[in-house]
Amino acid sequence: MVKYPNGIKRAIVSNKQSTINRGMNLEDDINLSNKYYLDYNIANIHKKPTPIQIVKVDYPKRSSAKIIEAYFKVASTTDYNGIYKGRYLDFEAKETNLKTTFPFSSIHQHQIAHLKNVIHHGAIAFFIIRFNYYNETYLVDASKVIELYDDINCKSIKYSWLQVNGFLIPYSLTPPVNYLKYLDINNKGDFYE
Repeated sequence: MVKYPNGIKRAIVSNKQSTINRGMNLEDDINLSNKYYLDYNIANIHKKPTPIQIVKVDYPKRSSAKIIEAYFKVASTTDYNGIYKGRYLDFEAKETNLKTTFPFSSIHQHQIAHLKNVIHHGAIAFFIIRFNYYNETYLVDASKVIELYDDINCKSIKYSWLQVNGFLIPYSLTPPVNYLKYLDINNKGDFYE
């Protein structure tokens, strides 16, 4: 058992078993990575809150108010944004349990429109996509995903395409998803100059 500084405990298991334990934890892994980046003054990146309209609250005690009913105010944009090496970055994190494809039905049109807009204004924009079946996490430039998304004949990202066009991010303890490393090595101008 490994105990992280923030109190989270994780079992050390073989690679085969870790697929089961980490099945739907991409967001948790990215949040831990972002905390690591912030704690070590590497970057300042945060999960965006989903905008909601609170309709009904139960107040059994003043100290324990509970939201009973709420609605999404507007469609959310992407999952994360922040700043790294003086550049704004914005990205969406997704995962799939499928073996061969990541379906575009998991990406909303307003997210694509948002990413196009931030790219237009000079942001570093990307997707982090985890294929749970293979226990593999990839970083891919948002402009490449947008190009596929805009192709009316394309309904998904093929796993084989992601292997060629994305960067495989190996799992590590600190941070679990070290995605900033791949922005640094990809200094050909795809992400930053």
